[in-house]
Amino acid sequence: MTTSDTVISVENVSKSYLLGHNSSQREHYHSLREVLVRNAKEFARKTRDMLTGRPIVQGDEVEEFFALQDVSFEINRGERVGIIGRNGAGKSTLLKILSRITEPTKGRIKISGRVASLLEVGTGFHPELSGRENIFLNGSILGMSRKEIQKKFDEIVSFAEVEKFLDTPVKRYSSGMYVRLAFAVAAHLEPEILIVDEVLAVGDAKFQKKCLGKMEEVSSKEGRTVLFVSHNMGAVSALCSKALWLDSGVARRYGPANDIVNLHLSDVTTADDLSLLSKKSSSGFSFRKVVIRNSQNIETKTLKPAESFVIEIHYRAKQKIERPFFWVDVAGPYGRLFGASMIFDNLCPEYVEGDGVVSCRFSRVTLLPQTYSITVRARAKNGLDSLAPKITGAAVFQVTGTGADYGMAGDLADYYLQHDTPMIVPYEWIYSDGTTASPKWQRS
Repeated sequence: MTTSDTVISVENVSKSYLLGHNSSQREHYHSLREVLVRNAKEFARKTRDMLTGRPIVQGDEVEEFFALQDVSFEINRGERVGIIGRNGAGKSTLLKILSRITEPTKGRIKISGRVASLLEVGTGFHPELSGRENIFLNGSILGMSRKEIQKKFDEIVSFAEVEKFLDTPVKRYSSGMYVRLAFAVAAHLEPEILIVDEVLAVGDAKFQKKCLGKMEEVSSKEGRTVLFVSHNMGAVSALCSKALWLDSGVARRYGPANDIVNLHLSDVTTADDLSLLSKKSSSGFSFRKVVIRNSQNIETKTLKPAESFVIEIHYRAKQKIERPFFWVDVAGPYGRLFGASMIFDNLCPEYVEGDGVVSCRFSRVTLLPQTYSITVRARAKNGLDSLAPKITGAAVFQVTGTGADYGMAGDLADYYLQHDTPMIVPYEWIYSDGTTASPKWQRS
């Protein structure tokens, strides 16, 4: 039931589209009579659709496709909600409905408050207008007065880092500049609800972190609601309190972000182990799967703080390949953290052939309790030619723990552990009297 704190209520929402197909393209032979009958039926259907207000679809066969089907959830004021799922799951369709760009086929949506949406690069911008003019244009679209926009203007420009190009038409902006300005406008013009799609992936790692911090600020300090779509599960876990998992247009789960992310990652990695087989190349080499093992050599997706772990790369080589270079990267919420490359250390095997495994062990890497993903690559002995396309997100794992595992205590420490930089390295504090102190976790 909707409460006074509920700002978004979605009840049994579905969105369908009509897809047209030409049956004649699947037939090798057809008579003139069949062609005339088919064209007459298609003309009659298009005329009927035009008179009834339905969209006109090309083709003589029409299929109804559901991008969303019976989706229901509620979001309260000040919550940060991540929307996750594979490509084609219906995430962008849902955001377009919530942004009132398109209407649902059936179901009901209630939204309380002004909505600012950042769905793709350049949304709401006029390419011929300058950055300055687009700031005022977007503010007006959001229903703000000129005085309100002027009050926030300097803050927007500073955040977007486009001072030098403020009077340049935005059609000349790079995609990174475009998204910086678009996000700055959406976040600073005080909407009650901020909707952000995967568009942040266009920006560099520094700006992505800056945007995540701003979204957290407008939610926790200003009480605004944030909807965030991303394929970066670490960012969703770090930013969001809740998550909605969409799968083929259906809401699979809705609840605490960490729980939903773990369920999604578990489902994705199981399916992707098999899909890696299809990523082959002319070299005859392919990745089969990537497995993570803990310090007890048990296959897992969950590690303890500072626990050593092994990344196993399972491959298939249909022919003998001499001195291949393997490469593995570990990434956190804000990008690549560390890795190992045989190109750097020249410790590659003499050859690979048939089905095999190459493993890399990382000892005592102190990762904070967040979500991490693994990328694997393989190159020929010249170090330049790829043996197979690199696999980004070939495996994922999560480090669990609380402040107590790091010699810390209190809710504040636990909060920052999940929102700080993902990796912590050995260090010590040196006081003015010359004495030193190091944290408990690196003394054990």
